[in-house]
Amino acid sequence: MAAPYADRRDAGRTLARALHSYSSRDDVVVLALPRGGVPVAFEVARALDAPLDVFVVRKLGAPGRPELAMGAIASGGVRVLNDQVVAWYRPSPAELQRLTETEMRELERRERAYRGEREAAAIDGKVVILVDDGLATGASMRAAVQAVRGLRPSRVIVAVPVGAPDSCRAMSELADEVVCVLQPDSFDAVGLWYDDFAQTTDDEVRRLLGESLPAHRGL
Repeated sequence: MAAPYADRRDAGRTLARALHSYSSRDDVVVLALPRGGVPVAFEVARALDAPLDVFVVRKLGAPGRPELAMGAIASGGVRVLNDQVVAWYRPSPAELQRLTETEMRELERRERAYRGEREAAAIDGKVVILVDDGLATGASMRAAVQAVRGLRPSRVIVAVPVGAPDSCRAMSELADEVVCVLQPDSFDAVGLWYDDFAQTTDDEVRRLLGESLPAHRGL
């Protein structure tokens, strides 16, 4: 049986319809969590006629299980930890610091690779729509929301095509609005809800950001 979404671009078009009330406003900025959130956010930004930028977040993987998030870091030096996972794996403070520093270097590399010399989108006083391809534990998105808050937006909206129900509910305590189009009880993993969930490449991120620039070059 086919998944609800053909690919991330298809999911982005569906998500954009759920955000139509923010269309054609001059105070909206769409921020994608790279890499997988960028194709989704590209379609959202295009449909809403809003500028697109990236907001880099890096997961802090558990020892021996890098796919399991102990927490995450985000642009601006924010670190968010999942206390339950940290308590279970009990990394030493030195281990946690080494992991944080490693991921911070990768975060900085990605910011340079994706944006180049272009300045980050202005967020002060704006309605910020944070977009990813799905919400599993929510660690990355929590870090993003907390970091964005420090840039003084007027409103923070978390928007994803699919998410674990518990994570979507928990996110509502942090964001001003949460849009989770699908919240299946048997969530399991983000990729299960896409027919094509191939890894988004750095080149694709750069290309989509470049394509989004002409209409909003001055923003």
